[in-house]
Amino acid sequence: MSILVSVGAQSGQVIIVGGGILGTMHAIMARRRGLAVTHLEREPEGRGASVRNFGLVWVSGRRAGPELALALRARELWESIGAQAPGAGFRPAGSLTIASTEAELAVMREAVNLPDAKRREFEVLSPAEVRSVNPALNGEFLGGLWCRADGIVEPRLALPALRSSLAAGGPGYEWLPGREAVELAPGAVRDHRGDWHRGDLVVLCTGANFTGVAGPHLTAAGALASAPGSGGAGLRRVRLQMLQTRPFPGRLTTSVADGDSLRYYPAYDVPALASLPPQAPVAAENRAQLLMVQRLDGSLTIGDTHEYDEPFTFDVDEDAYHHLVARAAALLGAALPPVQRRWAGVYSEVTGTPALYHRSTVMPGVVLVTGPGGRGMTCSPAIAEETFL
Repeated sequence: MSILVSVGAQSGQVIIVGGGILGTMHAIMARRRGLAVTHLEREPEGRGASVRNFGLVWVSGRRAGPELALALRARELWESIGAQAPGAGFRPAGSLTIASTEAELAVMREAVNLPDAKRREFEVLSPAEVRSVNPALNGEFLGGLWCRADGIVEPRLALPALRSSLAAGGPGYEWLPGREAVELAPGAVRDHRGDWHRGDLVVLCTGANFTGVAGPHLTAAGALASAPGSGGAGLRRVRLQMLQTRPFPGRLTTSVADGDSLRYYPAYDVPALASLPPQAPVAAENRAQLLMVQRLDGSLTIGDTHEYDEPFTFDVDEDAYHHLVARAAALLGAALPPVQRRWAGVYSEVTGTPALYHRSTVMPGVVLVTGPGGRGMTCSPAIAEETFL
């Protein structure tokens, strides 16, 4: 049953709290159903995990079953959304995961024989075939796993482009930045200026903020992985480090991952995975995998790391960056351009539970949607769609 039906929709008005990709996709899906949207964001522009990521629409690594189905539906939605908002930079570029060892290549060969490999559009390529698909990869490697189903968007451009598309769709979308939600009531939210916004449904997409208006609900529901008695199941926060170079002279036709990514994505949980040698110490310490995407301006986005234990440090670790830059240069067979930006980001994810993300009813007419983890940019269209199904 639709959440809107269950709360007795009457006004056709939805209030979205949170201007990140998950909140913005809820706005898109609400407008597709003819609902009017008031969209609140506490910052002048989204500044959280939605702009601090690779912009990957990443089908390849998703767990078989519901997670893969969610990602495939999201990939389909991204195709149509990207056509309506070309400024978001969606492109069906595919991805290449590069094998530097025979053990990594063995994992890939087992992955392409899984029952769902065709749905992911998997193919194992020789070194020559890898270079044919992505000529910028001129390093030494043994082969690669091509996933044609993967895509790319531009994280620094996507949010304003999507909002522009919403605004161009005619009356019914109101963007209110610089408005922090401070109080909830059934079907209503008050911002810090004292204005109440009312509708049939309030959708809270507050990301990795486990305090604020969502905090009392999360605490009372025992929804945090750190809560006493949770056993580590529930919502947690994850910190990552990334960087961006100046424009690279070559052209990467796909996104790129190294063999360490096989350790972090559940799609590659095959018998050969146990034969992978240990990671390099700096990679193991930072739970690092190389992901690399070329932006539309030619620059390279490179990462990432994973930190789970709070309180998080306030600074960034240069050893992790050195490792990732060296891995990228080895695959490209060329020195990288100078680094232009470094940053850290924090996202929320569900852990210790089969749920793919967190959705709960805060009070009548108010729902909280958060915790997609590293699936956020990929799966947000399909998650938002499920809210209104």
